[in-house]
Amino acid sequence: MGVPLHGGSIAGDVALASMNALPAVVLGLLLNILDGVSYGMILFPTSLPFSSLGPTGVTLFFITCVLSQLVYTFGGSGFDGANGSMMIEVVPFFHILATSIAREVGEDREREVIATTLVAYALSSILTGLTFLLLGALKLGNLIGFFPRHILVGCIGGVGVFLIVTGKTGICRLTVCLRLTEDASPLDILEMMFENGVSFAMWALPLVLALVLRVITAHWRHQLIFPIYFLAVPMLFYIVVLASQTSLGSLRKAGWIFDVESVGDPWWSVYAYFDLSLIHFVPLWKTLPTQFALLFFNILHPPLNVPALSVSLDEDVDTNRELVAHGYSNLLAGLTGTVPNYLVYVNTLLFYRVGGTTRLAGLLLAICTFGLLVLGTGPIAYIPVMVVGALIFVLGLDLVKEAVWDTRHRVTWFEYITIISIMVCMTVWDFVIGVLFGIVVSCFFFVVQNSQRRSIRALHTGVTAMSTVRRPSIQREYLREVSKQTTILRLQGYLFFGTITHVEDTIRTIIEGPSWQTNPVQFLVLDLTLVAGVDMSAAEAFVRLQRILAAKHVTLIFCGFSADSPIGRALESVDILDMEGVESFLTFNDAMEWTENAYLRAWFRSQKVEPVATTLALPGRQSVDIEHQGIKIGSLATSPRFSHIRAAGDRTIASGQMIMSNVTSEVHNTLVRTFSSYGEIDPEEFQPLESYMQRISLPAGHVLWKQLDQPDGLYIIESGVLRATYHFADHTRCVEESMVGGTLAGELSALSDLPRNATVVVEQPAVVWKLPTKDLRRLEIERPALAHKFVGLILKAAKIDYDTLLAALAS
Repeated sequence: MGVPLHGGSIAGDVALASMNALPAVVLGLLLNILDGVSYGMILFPTSLPFSSLGPTGVTLFFITCVLSQLVYTFGGSGFDGANGSMMIEVVPFFHILATSIAREVGEDREREVIATTLVAYALSSILTGLTFLLLGALKLGNLIGFFPRHILVGCIGGVGVFLIVTGKTGICRLTVCLRLTEDASPLDILEMMFENGVSFAMWALPLVLALVLRVITAHWRHQLIFPIYFLAVPMLFYIVVLASQTSLGSLRKAGWIFDVESVGDPWWSVYAYFDLSLIHFVPLWKTLPTQFALLFFNILHPPLNVPALSVSLDEDVDTNRELVAHGYSNLLAGLTGTVPNYLVYVNTLLFYRVGGTTRLAGLLLAICTFGLLVLGTGPIAYIPVMVVGALIFVLGLDLVKEAVWDTRHRVTWFEYITIISIMVCMTVWDFVIGVLFGIVVSCFFFVVQNSQRRSIRALHTGVTAMSTVRRPSIQREYLREVSKQTTILRLQGYLFFGTITHVEDTIRTIIEGPSWQTNPVQFLVLDLTLVAGVDMSAAEAFVRLQRILAAKHVTLIFCGFSADSPIGRALESVDILDMEGVESFLTFNDAMEWTENAYLRAWFRSQKVEPVATTLALPGRQSVDIEHQGIKIGSLATSPRFSHIRAAGDRTIASGQMIMSNVTSEVHNTLVRTFSSYGEIDPEEFQPLESYMQRISLPAGHVLWKQLDQPDGLYIIESGVLRATYHFADHTRCVEESMVGGTLAGELSALSDLPRNATVVVEQPAVVWKLPTKDLRRLEIERPALAHKFVGLILKAAKIDYDTLLAALAS
């Protein structure tokens, strides 16, 4: 047996693939015929001078179908069986363009009006193509998909209404069925609809056919039902015609079948209208607003159709590639003088389901559609009007149902109102006003909705959100009392004129309400870490609030942003960061550290005692002159706030100093400062500790240990400042913690004998008492009772320190 030639094998494969694609090609061809007759016939208004251009509209429809199909088939689209067709939803915009040009040029100048209108249609294709190419080149395909879906749904619903009833500037299938003119009023339509039995039947029959089809498809969802149904309707029509022996001429005159005048004209005769000498460029220029509205509507289709089709067909395609394909197909359509096109979701899905999954099937569909174009518009003269009317009713009802009924439980009430509003505006006025009105309504509801969202994430005092600075126990007790005077507002979201009102009212309540008498505020901290942005209205609101706060001697503190960030620039634009009584910090922890330092300095200054390192250790980067920033002692000497500060200091810091004044041993002094809040420090009982510990002086910048180092002991800080930096395993962030005189360092890793969990560096020259690990073990053996009590004090202090650190991390 001979081996077949390679070429013969290829020919056989092509023939087999063609046979397999035949059902899909037939279905696609039927859909193109139905769409071409339905929408091509209404591409131009029915009023003069466009009343005879129905076949021309069909020709333009088929030309753009063929061009888009070829572009998608020859690699433009990622879908092998992509179906291209005219953008049906742009028909209302075309009517606006046509009537506008006719009004400007004059309806009596028929050739000039038609030539200018066709150029306007082609211009819309060129603008659409260039826009798609630009969007694809800039990789903005995914970004366009974020356009508010409910506005598009409202536009789709408006198109559906346009297809069912007559609008002020549109023409619908009632006018096709009843043969009404473009400027017929709704009252004229109602009068004609019920004028006699024939008029009633001409619009009622298509409506009944549409409803019957929807009842059928509700129970049976086979993909061939739709084309078979619309093939059966004209067959039944002509059976009735033959049975009644009615002539086609009388049917055509009565409006039951299309009255097409230019039946014999070849398809290329459409280009006879393109006469440059007849084009009016001023009316063409005046159509640009409508052109841009049409363009806006055109660019919304692919970003929605492509992802939806990708999900339905389980195929992963590049939206940007599809945009480029749309760009080439529309640019080619514009240069060829025809109308915009796009990848049709429904047609492509049906095409795939009956086997049209190859590019060969798409090529065959393009060839067959071109054959229809060559055949001409003659067969249109034999198509019953009710077929076209039924198809348009089906689409119109589906679009209205999709917009009004299917979304009733899927959108919010304000989105639903927007959808209905767009549909009403499109029906009463025109499509451009409807789209613009939808955008305005969406913006309005966006402001209303976001104004109702909580811009204040949390409101609490400084007691529940202290800084990560480790402080002596007596200072910590003092700060826990006085930090009640610090009010913290953690804000979130975008602060604009709608959301700042709630923030402003809350702050006014804090400083002007009844709570001021029982809990006056010294510092108001606004944490903007989770704020996305601040508009000018919100920034100016902060200026108003600062005037009120300044009158109450309240310091306003901003934190959670950098000076060169959008938030920092917004606040700087109103000069609030340079005002007296306003502070700003990069992080919330820095802000809290500053307030705590201010409270400590305030008490020492009130006692006319100059704080020294051994008494009050503060991180150097937060050292602030209290006479110029923070709490002004002189002006508040008799205020409830300062009385609270002084009383709290007397109960905590002063009592601690009194205990330390009777201590002569340096190590005992340090132990008292560190542990006096957790238990009594008997000098005789703790005196033996000195023989186990080493007093070390450390210069600034010295690295005491690095994270993951093995522990060499624990440290009690006598003076100076150490800074610990915690690097977490995911490397997403690090946390810093200051440790001042009277606190512990490295205690947990030393007790557990586990690697260090932080890197510790000397920030300010320090003096520390080191208890080496080997001496700690020796202490446990030689003096177990003392070791037990000492370790208990260490654990109490460590728990409080780490609780504070964890609280800061959680916040």
